[in-house]
Amino acid sequence: MLALRPFLLFLLIGLHLACPVRGQGFFRLPFADSGEADFEGEIETDRDSFTPATTTAGAGLAILEAAYSFIDNRSVPETHSYPELLVRRGVGDWFELRLGWNYEVGGAGSPVSGNVPSDFGEESELERASRVLYGFKARMTEQDEWIPESAVILQGFTPTSGEANNTDVSATYVFGWTLPCEAVWDSAVRYSTGSQDEDDFNVWAPSTVIKIPFGESWKAHAEYFAVFTEGRSDESSQHFFSPGAHYLITSNLEVGVRVGWGLNDQAPNFFSNAGMGWRY
Repeated sequence: MLALRPFLLFLLIGLHLACPVRGQGFFRLPFADSGEADFEGEIETDRDSFTPATTTAGAGLAILEAAYSFIDNRSVPETHSYPELLVRRGVGDWFELRLGWNYEVGGAGSPVSGNVPSDFGEESELERASRVLYGFKARMTEQDEWIPESAVILQGFTPTSGEANNTDVSATYVFGWTLPCEAVWDSAVRYSTGSQDEDDFNVWAPSTVIKIPFGESWKAHAEYFAVFTEGRSDESSQHFFSPGAHYLITSNLEVGVRVGWGLNDQAPNFFSNAGMGWRY
């Protein structure tokens, strides 16, 4: 519970500022209408936070995302992750195809990027690796009062350089609600396979984020997420608190930054991420 206190404090203060009392309770139903995706509205990327969006790219549209992450590890060399490239191509209103590529160099894999699962490296030597990702995202439900909008993401990760030669898979279920004053509360559970040397294991990554609009072009968010292993010979559990913001240059082009701090000894001290998204 101590790890969640900064997130809960931001949530309460942010919602109070963004949603002043207007003669209605905060959880008054019905919620803001989000039942039918507005693909003529603003772009919504998956890179804004560790928790991906519940929306897809849109019929006949594509979203290009790219970012750079810096991770200050505690006991091994720092990690650099780029370009975290992801192309999302809409096939119908509810389905999209996904293709991406990323390169990492440092003492450990990146646990803060949504593009690749971490390898939880613990050796002090510098390692370099790259992976291609491929898969799809499908919207599952539309928001209807307490029923959340939700989506499923299935992806594969195949090494293109480095010592690893195993293909890993990941499955993510994300759900959320649009609250009054256009605030958004999304949560996700991500599962992926992982391996290191001869050790194969599972990786679980739950997360929750609150996104609050400020003005017409700005959104700020606060997020809690964790990455932990199951079935590994030396188990790992990492917890993070991460605030961030993004700015809409146009309705089809955004830039954003987020930072974060590890909340336990196994997590990195600090990370930062900066990137962009372009819909065309």
